[in-house]
Amino acid sequence: MWGEVLDTLHRARVSPIGIEEDAWDLQTALLEFLEGHWCDPDTGLWEVRGGPQQFVHSKVMAWAGFDRAVSAVERRGLDGPVERWQALRKQIHDEVCARGFDADRNTFTQFYGSHGLDAALLLIPQVGFLPADDPRVVGTVEAIGRELFRDGFLLRYDPDADGDVDGQPGSEGAFLACTFWYADALALLGRRAEARAVFERLLALRNDVGLLSEEYDATSRQLVGNIPQAYSHVFLVKTARHLEPDTPTP
Repeated sequence: MWGEVLDTLHRARVSPIGIEEDAWDLQTALLEFLEGHWCDPDTGLWEVRGGPQQFVHSKVMAWAGFDRAVSAVERRGLDGPVERWQALRKQIHDEVCARGFDADRNTFTQFYGSHGLDAALLLIPQVGFLPADDPRVVGTVEAIGRELFRDGFLLRYDPDADGDVDGQPGSEGAFLACTFWYADALALLGRRAEARAVFERLLALRNDVGLLSEEYDATSRQLVGNIPQAYSHVFLVKTARHLEPDTPTP
């Protein structure tokens, strides 16, 4: 989440919202921590219980944190060790592409050496780590569509992959936020008709007052998990904007 926070502060700085002057002190403190810990294994975006791993999404967001810091110095004139941050940004990028990508399957994986996939990999082009038309991104979107798409919706990951990465018994429903990410990824690839079909399928799940839950059980045809779920609604709005005519994708 360090990268998420750093990216949010960056977006505030470059937007009309503006940002407090002392926010840069906070960012440099976060970056100082990130410099010493980006290479640590963690439990990933989904906080899996199967043990710490070198999750690719976590590394990509660490890259994003340093990328935004470099941008702040180069484009906003803020003070910081930009050459060191540039070197770390390149180091993380090179490592992820070398260790987090399965060339035989042409897809990024959930963590280094993993055979599993992760819906969070769909965010790689959205944070700018690689462009949407990069063959590795295209391959990742296609692999996720093949392996995590169930009954028209997307799982976060396969909990049984890599010898029970999830660390919990049982299964779960499709994760609605991830399905919105999949629609966004299709739109970025120029497959807008497919993206719209996924989006409209998600809209059809809303309850009588227009709300969505965290997950959907396609077998029982029920919304499950936390309801209402803010995460689902945030990405409903974001995907709707991506699919608007004449609205550029990020």
